[in-house]
Amino acid sequence: MSTADVLLQVTGLKTHFPVRAGLFSRVREHVKAVDGVDFVVRRGKTLGLVGESGCGKTTVGRTILRLIPATDGQVIFDGVNVFTAGRSELRQLRRRMQIIFQDPVGSLNPRMTVGAIVGEGLAVHHIAHGKERDRRVAELLERCGLSASYLNRYPHEFSGGQRQRIGIARALALHPDLIVCDEPVSALDVSIQSQILNLLQDLQRDMGLSYLFIAHNLAVVEHFSDEVAVMYLGRIVEIAPADEIYQNPKHPYTQALLSAVPEPDPTRRGSRVALPGEIPSPINPPPGCPFHPRCPLAIDVCRRELPPLTQHAGAPPDHLAACHRADELTPETLVRAMRDTGMAAAG
Repeated sequence: MSTADVLLQVTGLKTHFPVRAGLFSRVREHVKAVDGVDFVVRRGKTLGLVGESGCGKTTVGRTILRLIPATDGQVIFDGVNVFTAGRSELRQLRRRMQIIFQDPVGSLNPRMTVGAIVGEGLAVHHIAHGKERDRRVAELLERCGLSASYLNRYPHEFSGGQRQRIGIARALALHPDLIVCDEPVSALDVSIQSQILNLLQDLQRDMGLSYLFIAHNLAVVEHFSDEVAVMYLGRIVEIAPADEIYQNPKHPYTQALLSAVPEPDPTRRGSRVALPGEIPSPINPPPGCPFHPRCPLAIDVCRRELPPLTQHAGAPPDHLAACHRADELTPETLVRAMRDTGMAAAG
């Protein structure tokens, strides 16, 4: 991958939230929501960021945009350090980096009309006002599958799918290069999900957009992303091109997530990997590999040493996994280990 292909580069990103207690509200400990994340987003491509709820996906997206302050690390957007950018430089970056929020209801101000919501960025950045702003907003609404006549209506008058289209139009208003899609379809009906995903793909093709697509559903990510990064407890445990990670997963957590994807063909029955327990607390993560308390393959080294995110046998150079036993991992190995250790593996 050449440097010119990289639009966003994230290195060593950490976001820790203080936990205060006592009479003077002193900081007692920290929630390590994101604890050392590295990845890149290429121009015109989509990186899918997946994992269970609470693993830090949304925090990564919001930290990149400086909606949440970072504890450590570096984010370079098209050659500019986002975290050290001054006020005027950050203002320019805001135009090129946008977000689509998960909740299509809560993300829209109920007291503002659709025209005001979508056109707010145009006014704030002094791009268009008055009739010119209304004209641009009308074009954006039609581009997102809505009628230009909706300009003076309010969010409560629309369905969930229509509200999400309004959110997408707002994100497009400033012609960004990167859009962080924070689970944009998880709150929608299945039939509407496909419409929104198709819209996002059409916009990417026509406008050359890059996406950081955050989701917990691997089935949604499979046909939408060029690359997939799997997060667990604030860290990326596996990252690879989408086809590669679905055909040849190298981390037991990734295999467990893939086994949970519903199979549309009732004649095909795979082995369901049902992981025991819950994600450990990010306040006090376990030593060594963070996944080892739930992993049937865990050995002593897993409990002592944090595995690096690196290439393993049988994988291409751009397929990295953080697992001490990745070289010997197969779906059959994982299911057999679960049965041997008393962990459930359902067919």
